[in-house]
Amino acid sequence: MSDKRGLDRLAQILIDAQVEVLSTGGTYEALTALGVEVVKVSEYTGAPELLGGRVKTLHPRIHAGILALPTAEHEDELRLHGIAAIDLVIVNLYPFVEVIRRPGCGFDEAIENIDIGGPTMLRAAAKSWQRVSVVVDPGDYERLGVALREHGNSVPEALRRSFSRKAFAHTAAYDAAIAAYLCGFDDEGAPVDAAAPRSQIFVVGEAAGALRYGENPHQPARLYAVDDGESPSLAAAIQRQGKPLSYNNLLDADGALSLVRDLVALGPAAAILKHVSPCGAAVGDRARGIAEIFERARACDPESAFGGIVALSEEVDEACATALVSGFLEVVIAPSYSAGALALLAKKPNLRALEVPGMLAPRRGPPPLRLRSIAGGLLAQREDQIGEGVAAGRVVTKRAPTAAESLDLELAWRVVKAVRSNAIVLARGGASVGIGGGQTSRVEAVRQATARAGAQGVGAALASDAFFPFRDGPDQAAAAGVTAIVQPGGSVRDAEVIAAADEHGIAMIFTGERHFRH
Repeated sequence: MSDKRGLDRLAQILIDAQVEVLSTGGTYEALTALGVEVVKVSEYTGAPELLGGRVKTLHPRIHAGILALPTAEHEDELRLHGIAAIDLVIVNLYPFVEVIRRPGCGFDEAIENIDIGGPTMLRAAAKSWQRVSVVVDPGDYERLGVALREHGNSVPEALRRSFSRKAFAHTAAYDAAIAAYLCGFDDEGAPVDAAAPRSQIFVVGEAAGALRYGENPHQPARLYAVDDGESPSLAAAIQRQGKPLSYNNLLDADGALSLVRDLVALGPAAAILKHVSPCGAAVGDRARGIAEIFERARACDPESAFGGIVALSEEVDEACATALVSGFLEVVIAPSYSAGALALLAKKPNLRALEVPGMLAPRRGPPPLRLRSIAGGLLAQREDQIGEGVAAGRVVTKRAPTAAESLDLELAWRVVKAVRSNAIVLARGGASVGIGGGQTSRVEAVRQATARAGAQGVGAALASDAFFPFRDGPDQAAAAGVTAIVQPGGSVRDAEVIAAADEHGIAMIFTGERHFRH
């Protein structure tokens, strides 16, 4: 047993139920020290542990004892060979996932932490649920103890079925983790590009609870936690208050969290999302407080912010909480909340306040895998991340952007990545002032963004998630007062678009990197 949590409680349960115990290695020693009478597996089987412990429980006296059905034929066969039936199997597998996440873990170390005997016993016991109880989770020791106490040292059928399902799910997840790890190496044993497509994908999710509803109230929905060990987890968020979350709440929360993580490179940040698209974002000075940053983000489109989802990079203090409760919001996400802030947020009891541990921690490894379903299949891609920022882009116009324009271009470029395509974002003074997204033509996205910006568009910087196919986009932007543009470039009419920018005195940067979001 690699996981010794609750072993003292398990020992007492075994003693009270007068269970005859077989064990190996460190678990034998630990149980003996706790007063449990234990027989070594090697003594019971008459076979020594072999190959440095690789073979310990792989023996007919063990597996026949587990796999025997409660039939006269099987019981006679066990008696013929002097084998005792085994009624209870408790196994914790080698900590393969934990080991491969350790910095510096090598291939050989990972392979040695692939359990063989443990999964074999678990699967055998789970298959024999009609007679055998199988426990894989220390959290289930108490359930086992209660059942033994209340049912005369036997386990009722319903609980055996429950334990069996859990054991098969556990071994399936374990094998999936091993297979996923091995897919990271080629046939010569060399690591492959971590971001490269895989020939197979393995997804294991642990049910984290039913959601309030799906995209619509008549659609049931559930959240499954998938721990990749690399990204902040909304599934692990601590809900400080508010109604249960819905499917839409979590989709918007995921987008808001991702956007804030992009923005914090520029300073303390706030983002507001509605229907999976930003309707406001800002960065600012920590000394002025997160409340001021949130207010500037909301000022971009206060009408759309009504009923939105807010993500903040700083602890929510009382000043920020006061600003948050001044309007209607569905969800707030933050790394922490002060006691005074929580007291103020409680005035809006339906507002969900989520605390996400490690929400701003740097990512390790390749960008996380994102999955979407289609009829008959799954689409998989690595999460879109900014590789080339504005500072690394190429100035293609006669005029380069000023320092102030460059800061706003950087903000707009990070926000536009989160907007549904076709997408245009205007930013000025460290905040978004106009957002146009989800349009079927790029010039229409420009019209939408500049219309929302109004007078704030004068002197603003503009980001486009993909190239301008015609000069009509920059012409429209210039008419609204835009003075700088960042876009990927790559159109057959780039020269025409650059000429339009030069005519209007607009500074333009090409990044060579598109950020479509569908």
